[in-house]
Amino acid sequence: MENFNNLTPAEIERLTWLSEECSKVVQIIDKILQHGYESKNFDDELTNRELLEFELSYILAAKRIMSVVNNDLNVKKIDMHMVEKLRNIGKFLHHQDLK
Repeated sequence: MENFNNLTPAEIERLTWLSEECSKVVQIIDKILQHGYESKNFDDELTNRELLEFELSYILAAKRIMSVVNNDLNVKKIDMHMVEKLRNIGKFLHHQDLK
C-alpha cells in the first residue's frame, strides 16, 4: 500500500530528522531568551551559544543531505530565497544594522 503523501520511507526519515533538529533549535533559542547565551544547564558542559551552534550545524547537515545527496530540495533555489530574504529582512528588523 502506497503512502497517502507519496513519500518514501527514506524521505519521511529525512523530514523527521530535519523537524527534530528544527525543534531543538527552537528549544535552545527559548533557553537563550530566558537565561542568556553563556548560561549552561547544570549537567551540561556547553553554553547555550555552543548548543545553538551545534544544532544549527545539524540543520545545515540535513539541508546538504536533502539537497546534494538525495535531490529532495534544490540548493540553488534555497540559496536564491536566502539572498532575497537578506535583501528584504531589514524592513522588519528594528535593531539590526544590515547596511
